[in-house]
Amino acid sequence: MIRKRDASPHQPVVPTQVHGTQGAIAAGRDVTNSVTQYVEAEQAFVLSPDAHGPIPADAPGRGVSNIPATSETFVGRASELTALEEAFTGLGEVLVQAVHGLGGVGKSALAAQWAAGRHETVRWWITANTAPSIDSSVAALARALQPGLASLPDEVQAERAIRWLADHPEQWLLVLDNVEAPAHIRPLLDRIAGGRVLVTTRLASGWHRHAAVVVRLGVLEPADSVDLFTRILTQHEPRDHTGADAVCEELGYLALAVEQAAAYCAETGISPDAYLDRLASWPKEMYAAAAEGGDSGRTCARIWRLTLDRIDTTPLAGDLLRLLAWYAPDRIPRDLLAPLGTPPEVDTAIGKLAAYNMITDNRDGTLTVHRLVQALARTPDPGDPHRQNANINQARDNATAFLVMAYPADHEDPANWPRYQALLPHTDALTSHHPADQDTSNTAVVLDRAAAYRQGQGTPALALPAFQRALEACERVRGQHHEHTLSTRSNLASAYAAAGNQAQAISLSEAALADTERVLGKDHPYTLTARNNLAHTYTNAGDPRRAIPLYEETLTVRQQVLDKDHTDTLTTLNNLAGAYESMGDLDRSIPMLKAVLAGFERVLGKEHPKTLTARGNLAYAYETAGDRTRAIPLYEETLAARQQVLGKDHPSTLTALNNLASAYEAAGDVDRSIPLLEAVLSDFERVLGRDHPHTFISYSNLVSAYVSAGRLNPAIPLAEAALAGFERVLGENHLHTLNARSNLATLYGLKGDIRRAVSMYLATLAACERVLSQGHPFTEQVRSNLEHARSQSQGEL
Repeated sequence: MIRKRDASPHQPVVPTQVHGTQGAIAAGRDVTNSVTQYVEAEQAFVLSPDAHGPIPADAPGRGVSNIPATSETFVGRASELTALEEAFTGLGEVLVQAVHGLGGVGKSALAAQWAAGRHETVRWWITANTAPSIDSSVAALARALQPGLASLPDEVQAERAIRWLADHPEQWLLVLDNVEAPAHIRPLLDRIAGGRVLVTTRLASGWHRHAAVVVRLGVLEPADSVDLFTRILTQHEPRDHTGADAVCEELGYLALAVEQAAAYCAETGISPDAYLDRLASWPKEMYAAAAEGGDSGRTCARIWRLTLDRIDTTPLAGDLLRLLAWYAPDRIPRDLLAPLGTPPEVDTAIGKLAAYNMITDNRDGTLTVHRLVQALARTPDPGDPHRQNANINQARDNATAFLVMAYPADHEDPANWPRYQALLPHTDALTSHHPADQDTSNTAVVLDRAAAYRQGQGTPALALPAFQRALEACERVRGQHHEHTLSTRSNLASAYAAAGNQAQAISLSEAALADTERVLGKDHPYTLTARNNLAHTYTNAGDPRRAIPLYEETLTVRQQVLDKDHTDTLTTLNNLAGAYESMGDLDRSIPMLKAVLAGFERVLGKEHPKTLTARGNLAYAYETAGDRTRAIPLYEETLAARQQVLGKDHPSTLTALNNLASAYEAAGDVDRSIPLLEAVLSDFERVLGRDHPHTFISYSNLVSAYVSAGRLNPAIPLAEAALAGFERVLGENHLHTLNARSNLATLYGLKGDIRRAVSMYLATLAACERVLSQGHPFTEQVRSNLEHARSQSQGEL
């Protein structure tokens, strides 16, 4: 039977130096006052006599409207349209509904679609981005109601229209589109009583003075965005729209961006997949691209530049948006941004961006940014003052430095795990948004910290590429022999070992130790960590004889330099005890493990992961010594604590369950053992994958339980799968492989295939004598099994 000994060998050394701007960041600003009017009014109906007198009370009897025609490509928004309809159900005071959202989300399209279905006598669309444009549109309403007013000054016309609106509250609907400031519409709303007013705006705040019902309009539903893309793409001829869902997802289901992309594909003839390729290779050009005949001002790049022109007068607002562009779009910790400036400065910048819907303040300490806003903000454009290359690079460097400062130093402390979990998505996003050759020393630190946490959480497959990239960055930026480079190389070696690649782990660990000793000296803390990790790699590879001298040397120095209760000293003592246990020397191992457990309980407490590891290792040693009365209660205590502290799916929790189940089996309680081992195997396959060494260990332990229950038929194929897996992943001479081969030979013997069993025992014994030694306990066990099999062969061999 094979068990997973739960050692704690990996001691990552994480650099803490931070490079980059930590204070407020100034950037050049180019504020313009240009606006884009993009809703064209239909020609109004002429309904009343050509006269200069007051507008007759019954002038609009046949209806007056300049609501834009509804679009054939309008999709979805059923719930939003229903909500608007339900909101406008009463009369009396001015009833105002303010629909706000990010530029390009579809506010004006929603307003036009809803207003087109209304039945008020007067339905009037007012482009309301400036006070003069409001006055002009109100004057146009007067002319529509009574064309004879056209010769009067505009201010007189506007006054006539306002009087009519005030006198006929039940007969009209106003749509105030693209309101830039609530103050622009206050003079109008203060003078009209009753009626219905629908406001569209990018502003989320400031509407309380109008007693407005405020509704935030989000992006399209995924299916609706694909429908919109397909309608535009196939409007004039059938087209293959394969890949439209991927384009819409990449564009974050933003209506304007989807429309822009579909129109581009329709005009140029390229496929949605080709559009994605162009977006990845030429983002600046694609974000600004408008189809022939389209409104060049109605692109994401243009609309958001106008927004930034308005908010950039607020210090840090532009800098903050460029900084946020490098993180994941959701749940960005607000306190991550603290180094950008003073608390009032950062608060004001966040408030301004949120007011214009460029970000969402989730009110739970996190922020959200639309992924397309992020993509545009980190895409340089020499023609856009908000997207200058130098400012974008500075934002990336600051985003990296802020992450370094935000990560807690100790990734093994459960109290820090929520913070690590919160920062991991933003680390992944940051490092995915730029190529590795642009990594800085801070990038290496961020990668190293994230990888160390992931490895400690039992996901070495995720940790390995991060350690590799961190090492490449350290070597390029700091040089081959910098202490941070050396520590990262040692961490990478341990990640290879945790992932089951023992050959690569040994090679890299040996090189890391040699370099560290040469550059830093034999007693430097980084050297001690490198020596500890190499020793553990030797133990994992089934060579504890090479590990023990390294552990003993490291332990002696740590006891002298640190003290006997330092966690690094206890870790080394734990690993040395494990190496002795692997050699079969339980008389040395068990007292050491008892001392380790007592030390960790004293220093870290009873529920710290290191303490739980020590408790599990002591239980394993007791069981190996045949003392199950002590082993099983320790296993049960360890499992309960790990489920509570680490969760049920953590690999260390699964290891504890595996060991407890195997102890039950060894005690003869197979009915209790087998269901637990079957569950463990399923969980290891799900959590770590079918080719992980822990999964194959679980195979072997379940085989043992099946054999104890007399169920050879399911046991043999499982044992064959375990052996094949160990040979493929760990190599033919690893201790786990030798154990699995011996187990399979035993099964063949039990099935009556003695010739095959003897042959396999012979091969296993030769490998044990070569790899372990003639007197190793496992070697002696294999030799005994071989002799027993030969005695059964009755002279056949």
